[in-house]
Amino acid sequence: MFIHVVLFQIKPKEVVKYRKDSLMWAGFAKKAKGFVAYSTMKRYGCLNQYASVYEWDKKSDHDRFMKKYHTWLVTKSKAKVKVLGYYNLKRVDKFR
Repeated sequence: MFIHVVLFQIKPKEVVKYRKDSLMWAGFAKKAKGFVAYSTMKRYGCLNQYASVYEWDKKSDHDRFMKKYHTWLVTKSKAKVKVLGYYNLKRVDKFR
């Protein structure tokens, strides 16, 4: 399992637009090979920070999607956001 996280700083007036943008991105990701799930997260204890979390079967599935759609989706996005970081994670254990 490959997990890609983008951490943003977003002004309160931009949050609604960011959430709509995120669902647009997730809608395209959902159609891509290897897509598993998407979540929007608000970071506790950090003012105006949100994370977009994508889960993929493999990193190559994520990379293929990004190569095809990233630039185009950035142009379609309406929210003004500041990217604080990108995190690529590999799930090692899962317990429910």
